[in-house]
Amino acid sequence: MDLFSHSWTALRTAVADLADEDFGRPSGCTGWLVRDLVCHLVIDAQDVLITLATPADTEPTRDAVTYWEVTGTPPTGDDPLDALTVRLAAAYEEPWLLKFHLDDVGSAAGRAARLADPALRVATRGQVLTAGDFLSAYVLEWTLHHLDLTAHLPHVAGPPADALAHSRDLLERIAGTPFPASLPDRDALLTGTGRRAPTDAERGALGELAARLPLVLG
Repeated sequence: MDLFSHSWTALRTAVADLADEDFGRPSGCTGWLVRDLVCHLVIDAQDVLITLATPADTEPTRDAVTYWEVTGTPPTGDDPLDALTVRLAAAYEEPWLLKFHLDDVGSAAGRAARLADPALRVATRGQVLTAGDFLSAYVLEWTLHHLDLTAHLPHVAGPPADALAHSRDLLERIAGTPFPASLPDRDALLTGTGRRAPTDAERGALGELAARLPLVLG
């Protein structure tokens, strides 16, 4: 729970510190500007609130690893939901409105996470998992999107080291095998999820795992 709050606070702080012109720059998400990514974070915060307020009375069907739907096809930006996010982001018109909405909904999501019982069973996407596993999965979500936020904004602080380490561990569990120790956490996450192609040296270090990448998480 603490790591969820830490990673989420770091991401929201990074957005709050953005200059207006940063919102019109590309993000690490294909087809999305920074403003589109921030709009997506608002939707993510709503998902956290809705899920934590949707208790379930059946046994968990997923955990932090199996929560993810994994494919090998990177997004193109043409998905209808992705396109809707772009239109919603454009409707804000002014960056301060996006900042305000993310701070408002994001703060509420953070408070809900701190108050949640990790053992509480919650329902989302037709599945049941504990609140602890749900929030653990979301540390990976926040960390990857923090990397997306800073992809073309080198002056913006990146995700915390403990969030990177947690997310790498979770991605390795999703992959069913560790990434080579020679890959720093950040590079393991970027290459592992297809946010950038591995270099020749990285591909050699990855060995057979390279053929299974990217692991596109949805």
